[in-house]
Amino acid sequence: MALKIRKGDTVQVIAGDDKGKTGRVLSVDEDKQRVIVEKVNFIKRHTKARRAGVQGGIIEREAPIHLSNVMLYDDKTGRGTRVGVRTLPDGTRERVSRASGETISKG
Repeated sequence: MALKIRKGDTVQVIAGDDKGKTGRVLSVDEDKQRVIVEKVNFIKRHTKARRAGVQGGIIEREAPIHLSNVMLYDDKTGRGTRVGVRTLPDGTRERVSRASGETISKG
């Protein structure tokens, strides 16, 4: 089944410690059904310097979030929305916001 959230979409977190935050999707893992959202769900990674010139330390970066914990953000309504698919007369498919009925842009 194709995922309804794609790279570049703006999503809202609906569950977990970062509930209510919004951000842009940086990557999507279809197999594990996880997304990485910009500036959401930070983890601290302790790294050791591996070679000369590379500094070790504590690095903060985004961790993956399960797809069920994010919702596509609809600018028109100002909140998360479910996503539907509409088939056009020429046979192409487009994503549609269930809250506002508007077509969702490709990215």
